[in-house]
Amino acid sequence: MTAAAPKDTWPAKLRRTRALVRKETYQVMRDPSSIAIGVVLPLILILLFGYGLSLDVKNVPLAVVIDEASDEAVGLVASFELSPYFEPQIARSMLRAQQLLLEQEVDGIVRIPSDFARQLNAGLADLQLIVHGADANRARIIQGYVQGAVTAWSLQRAVQGRSADSAPVTLQTRMWFNEANDSSFFLVPGLIVLVMTLIGALLTAMVMAREWERGTLEALLVTPVRSDEILIGKTLPYFLLGMIGLAVCVLAAKFLFQVPLRGSLWVLLGASMLYVLVALGIGLLISSWVKNQLVASQLTMLATFMPAFMLSGFLFDLRSMPAAVRLITYLLPARYYVALLQSVFLAGDVWSVIVPNTLVLAAMASVLALSSRAVMRKRLA
Repeated sequence: MTAAAPKDTWPAKLRRTRALVRKETYQVMRDPSSIAIGVVLPLILILLFGYGLSLDVKNVPLAVVIDEASDEAVGLVASFELSPYFEPQIARSMLRAQQLLLEQEVDGIVRIPSDFARQLNAGLADLQLIVHGADANRARIIQGYVQGAVTAWSLQRAVQGRSADSAPVTLQTRMWFNEANDSSFFLVPGLIVLVMTLIGALLTAMVMAREWERGTLEALLVTPVRSDEILIGKTLPYFLLGMIGLAVCVLAAKFLFQVPLRGSLWVLLGASMLYVLVALGIGLLISSWVKNQLVASQLTMLATFMPAFMLSGFLFDLRSMPAAVRLITYLLPARYYVALLQSVFLAGDVWSVIVPNTLVLAAMASVLALSSRAVMRKRLA
């Protein structure tokens, strides 16, 4: 059963589309869950992830075993105590330190041997470092921090003339785009990807599936409106809701986490609009096929949120993944949006990054729009 063909004049199309948008806007305003997902959820996510998730390693509990007390050993322990990265505690014996490590009371053990002072005066001294390796990334970071603390102490001894070595060569380093070495600068832009994915894909998938379940979409299909008008009417209110969520995220990033916005706000807005359109297209496509709210929500989470979290470069470096997995990431729109956000926030308007990623998102949005229009045929299923 199909509806009568509507007139194709532009005024008629605009009237029908405006009526559908008004109807869907009223539906959004009457549905507290949509407001919660579009406005409240972004703020909750960015607060939870921004404050709760950090890749910085600080206040590392460290057991220090001194086999024989000496001025050199005490001075080395003091360098750990003055460091903001360690919380050292003196262990009476190596056996006690190992017990603390097994009980996960400490993350590492530094053992200063009994002949440490003699070795140091001879020009070569050894230390033993044992790190809990359950978290390999954290273990590597702790190793680097311990090495840095020992190197800083050695240089201080050389400057004070307490070492027979020649004057040390000082390496001055600078970290571009994240001078404070704060992981929130890296994580918060990625959180915007998750928020936009949830708002765009989940809300549209749920609303279309709900219409199918309640039978209201069937009643809409027999009216003199076209499928593209239905799609515009369904997506425009949620597109605007996604822009509100974006504004909440950007304000939180700027004023709560002090993440710099070095690029153009218009570039950020344009890239975000494209990504929201992609997410809306995915949600519409899934719900047009499934027609069940529960199944649609599960498929949407599996197809959008989880890949955006795990395979977009938001949390894990894509270059460290296997080649087969890296190939899969090229099919994910979140990968390109993450690259855009990190560039615009931290590096500025780097057009060699912005242009290709924007073109890919534009192509994906076009393909998804055409696919949704083809699936969402104006007929009863």
